Amino acid sequence: MDVNIDEKLGTLTYKADHHHAHIKIRNESVCQTQCKDKACTAICPAKVYVWEAGQNKLVVSYENCIECGACQMLCPFDNIECDMPRGGFGVQYKYG
Repeated sequence: MDVNIDEKLGTLTYKADHHHAHIKIRNESVCQTQCKDKACTAICPAKVYVWEAGQNKLVVSYENCIECGACQMLCPFDNIECDMPRGGFGVQYKYG
């Protein structure tokens, strides 16, 4: 039986740290004015990044993050700061 990525992501839980987001956009104006492709919105398997064209804003839902680091590696402007969540917070894998 094949399981797609959305089904696998559905098995994860995330303990949000409401006092400290582990993902930050260094400069929002870079996303608004310089980044045309919005690579983070396409590469993130957990859909952490959503471009809201009407608001001209990148919405970051850090509580969806599976801590893979793809966004930070592929941002052409090095504009995503991504640290590991504090101990006891972050993604929790059900099947290892």
